[in-house]
Amino acid sequence: MLGDVLLIEEKHKKAAQAVVEHVNAIEGDKIVIAVGGESGSGKSELGHEIAHLLKSQGTPAKVMHIDNYYKTSPRERNPWRQQHGVESIGYTEYDWDAINRTLAEFRADQDDVTMPCIDLLTDQEDLLKTSFKGLRYMVIEGLYAVKAEADLRAFIDLTYHETKKAQLVRGKEKMDEWRSQVLEREHQVVRSLRPLAHLIVDVDYRVIKP
Repeated sequence: MLGDVLLIEEKHKKAAQAVVEHVNAIEGDKIVIAVGGESGSGKSELGHEIAHLLKSQGTPAKVMHIDNYYKTSPRERNPWRQQHGVESIGYTEYDWDAINRTLAEFRADQDDVTMPCIDLLTDQEDLLKTSFKGLRYMVIEGLYAVKAEADLRAFIDLTYHETKKAQLVRGKEKMDEWRSQVLEREHQVVRSLRPLAHLIVDVDYRVIKP
């Protein structure tokens, strides 16, 4: 996402190194790594650091922000959710057809492809023109990323209660009663996806197998 704020700390770097060690053990020409977890848990930071380490190995990785793939625009999302109720919030809000199409294009080593890109400063939905040609790795990160078809899924095991400080510092959305309801619903849905993970990043950012 354009305008996103990354707060990279030493813990993200150490966890990324541990994840990459698992990635290096995977065979294949096209490898997808998913990083999922709740709001403020450090998904973007960890995903960025994984991609950075892969690049330092001489194998650049494309980062796919799966939260760019909502069916509704940022401007429409809250009104839509309030109209349909908090129970409508979850991974069904993603456009999975578009997500799977992008992943298929990556695995097919396609050139001249487009990906959605949300500009957080303007709330505009832009299109990013890019290429997957010659890239071995894609890192997808977002709330429900571990639900995607990936070769390695890492789940950050932090709840929104434990990440309030990070949410406030990043300041993406105003914290009010509705935002609290959204976070609680996302918490329930994200936690339901934990069993899909191959790796767990615990509260101390240690990477362990479930």
